This record gives sequence, structure tokens and C-alpha cells, in this order.
Amino acid sequence: MNDHSRVMDVIASFRNQLCPCGRVHETAIRDIRVGSGTVHRVGEILKENGFPRALLVVADKTTLRAADGILESLKGFDVTLHVWDSIRVAEMKHADEIAALIRGKETGVLSIGTGSVNDPCRLAAAREDKPLCIFGTAPSMDGFASYSSPIVRDGFKASYPAKSPEVVIGDTAILAKSPVRLKSAGFGDMVAKYVGLVDWKISHLLTGEYYCERVAALTRKAVDDLMAMAPRVREDDEEAAGSVFESLLLTGIGMSFTQNSRPASGSEHIVAHLIECVELRDGKLPNFHGEDIGVCTLEVMKVYEALAQKETVKAKKDDPDWEEIYSYYGSMRPEVEKVNTPDTITDAVDPRAIEENWTEIRKIIREVPSRETCLKAMKEAGCKTTVDEIGKSPALFADCMKYSPYMRRRLTLLRMKDMIE
Repeated sequence: MNDHSRVMDVIASFRNQLCPCGRVHETAIRDIRVGSGTVHRVGEILKENGFPRALLVVADKTTLRAADGILESLKGFDVTLHVWDSIRVAEMKHADEIAALIRGKETGVLSIGTGSVNDPCRLAAAREDKPLCIFGTAPSMDGFASYSSPIVRDGFKASYPAKSPEVVIGDTAILAKSPVRLKSAGFGDMVAKYVGLVDWKISHLLTGEYYCERVAALTRKAVDDLMAMAPRVREDDEEAAGSVFESLLLTGIGMSFTQNSRPASGSEHIVAHLIECVELRDGKLPNFHGEDIGVCTLEVMKVYEALAQKETVKAKKDDPDWEEIYSYYGSMRPEVEKVNTPDTITDAVDPRAIEENWTEIRKIIREVPSRETCLKAMKEAGCKTTVDEIGKSPALFADCMKYSPYMRRRLTLLRMKDMIE
């Protein structure tokens, strides 16, 4: 059975070469298998990749049930099973649990699931320097191959350096049968890359921030290819599910190549992260990641396209009302202060550079598909597309659009919006 992933061919085309950007792009991933029935070959694949005999298998009850047959494939391994009842939000306590189970032992980690199961495993495996395999059960997010883990700690969601797995496995039969809501969420998470690419390129233009055209092109092609498959996303279609999964993997590989999340996320992700933090603070269970991301993408695109209508602009130094901002964050204030002191990210932006480069900035915004094009594709893919559909109040959403840019030390067009007149 051919389960060789096209993603491995992409990795090979980058590996051990000096890129025109001046860097040699590497990733820890050694093997990616995507095909029908791979759930029955997981043990064989792990042995081929030199995993130790002792294996910690991590899942929740839902993901373990989805991966029926995976435990039977692990004959010859000394398996310890750690199963949460349910895990929607990855918290630091989850990573601490996994780290304690593997500390000081010669063991590998097999994570069965999507983001909320995988993120604590990637952080713990990095801390304890253990080999990691991820078996994806739904094409719902792009973090399978990422180098970082978004984790909630003391009510604040931040990204922590984590392990990119040595092995990633996807069974297209399982991916195809995953809930439509999860597949649509994965599609929404992919469309968000258009905003991320715009933010990254504009930051490079204005501040000289590192930028790689090859990695940006890799992400762009992955999203463009997936957009063309929008009508098939909701179907029980192994080819479509496998394509969504591999596209998500490609954007994760891009993050691994650049050692940051620029190729895969921009201001839309930061808005969604703040929404999640506020909801957790208020005792509300957040939506699936990609659902909120998709709507945030459409709302950010609306702002960016409105800015692009301006033929010329006047720009001024950034002058936020920090007391108002910190007051909104409340208990999260110490974390937000850390990323905005002793200086803030916009201190590196000369207002004259915005004015002088405005024609190019408008061009960058318009290089990606329009909001209307993305909206149409997202509807075809079954995505939620409005603030009301993701269950947010207009007031909460407006506040998060306003205050989220101060949550990360990252230059985005949304962060610079108040500098532009």
C-alpha cells in the first residue's frame, strides 16, 4: 500500500540547501505516512523509525475511539496508556502530566488526536527530549508539524517552544469520517494563512523582519490548492480528507522551516486567542480553534480591504492608551505588559515608511484572494462565517479586534491600523 506523503517530497526539496533567504531550512520530521488503513500499521511505522520499545500512548476517549485498531498495531511495544476523558483546551497542567510520565525513562510518545491532545505532548516531549509520533484523527488544525504549542497558563494563552514530531501518520479513512464540523474548521484555519502572509510581508517591508519567499510560496500553494477543493471538504471523501490533512501539514512544515509561526498565522489568530482567553476567564468552553479563526479571518480581511481602498495615507507615531488596554486585560495584564515593555513592536515602524510604501502595502493586501472569494469557498466547505454563527456577542468580538494586537509582540497591519489616517 502506498502511503508515501507528498509532504516528504517537499521537505526533501528544501533540506540541506542554502535557501536564497540566507538560511538552511530544517525540520525534525523524518517520516510522514498518509493513506487508507495506516491505523493498522502504526507499530510497524514506529519500528521502521527507530522508536524505543517503551511507548506512552496519549489520547482522549473520543480520539482513541476514532483510532480503532491502533493499540492492536502496537504489538511488541511496552505500552502505557494515558487517556483524558475529554480535552478541548490544552493547559500547562496537561503538559506537566505528560512530562512526569516520561521523565527519566527511555520511552517514545504516540499522540492520538488533534490540537488539544497533541499540543501538551509536543511541549512535554520537547522538555524531556523524547521521540514523538502524532497520529491525526481529524484534519481540523495546522499544528501537527509545528515547532510550538499554544498552551493556556494562568488564563493566558501563549505559544511555547515545543517539539516537531519525528513521525506524522494520517489514515484517510479515519480523517474522512471525522465530524464535518472538524473538517470545516480545518478549512477555516487554512484560509487564515492569507492574512498571515499579508502581515508577514508587510512587516518585512517596513522593518526588515526576516522573510522567506520560498516558504511563503509553499504556504500560498497549499492554501490555493485547498481552496479549489472547497466543495469536497464536507464529503466522506478519503482523497479530499487526505488533501486537507497534507495541506495543514505543509503550513506546519513552513513554521518549522522558519522557526516561527509567521507562515501560518497573523492578526486573525491573535484575535481568536484573545477571545478564547476571555471565554476561559468567564467559564465558557471555547469553540474549535478553526471555527473562530475562520470568522476572525473574514473580519480582519474586511478591515484590510477597507485600508487598501485608500490611495494615499498620512501616518503618525503609535500612541496607545496603555491604561485602557491593560484595564481590559485585567488579570492577564502582567503577561501583556511583558510583550510591550520596555518598548513596543511599533517603535520599530517609521510613520514615513508607511506613507512611502503605501502603494506596495496596498498591492500586498490585494495579492491574496478577496474576502468575497474566501467567504464563498468557506460556505462551500461548511465553515461558520459570521460572528453570530460562532456564538460571540458583537461587543466581545469588537473588543477583541481592538485589544488583541497588544497581546503578542508581532507586527501586523491590524496592530498598525491606528497609525494610519
